[in-house]
Amino acid sequence: MQRRIDSPVGSLVVVARGDQIVAMNWGQAGDDRSPVLDAAADQLDGYFQGQLTQFDLPLSPGGTEFQRAFYDALCAIPYGQTRTYGELAGQLGVSAQAIGQACGANPIPILIPCHRVLAANGLGGYSGRGGVEAKIALLKLEGAASLLI
Repeated sequence: MQRRIDSPVGSLVVVARGDQIVAMNWGQAGDDRSPVLDAAADQLDGYFQGQLTQFDLPLSPGGTEFQRAFYDALCAIPYGQTRTYGELAGQLGVSAQAIGQACGANPIPILIPCHRVLAANGLGGYSGRGGVEAKIALLKLEGAASLLI
């Protein structure tokens, strides 16, 4: 099942399998309805209106043991705050390059907030449509733009 949601960073498509969200990407899709897709649409709307700072959705991104630990670490970064690739690498006992690759492979961006991960001396990349511009927009929305100056 897929549900398209309009947002300030483009049309988002939330993908659910059963009662779990398994992916989100940019594009066009059907307008399926289900409790989990309706909840995702409501929570994303609240997030983009600046009224929701923490998602409470059943996420199932899959992946290796490291990737799942990484996704948990991303979800633990509070709204409006950031971490560096190096900080997460130290926390998880891997290289900063492994953190960068895991960010790029995140199947549920925004809901699993990889946009909150920065390079030690700059923004780093962003795999969502719009690239770094989308990352900046998300950080501004969360009030983390002062970190970019």
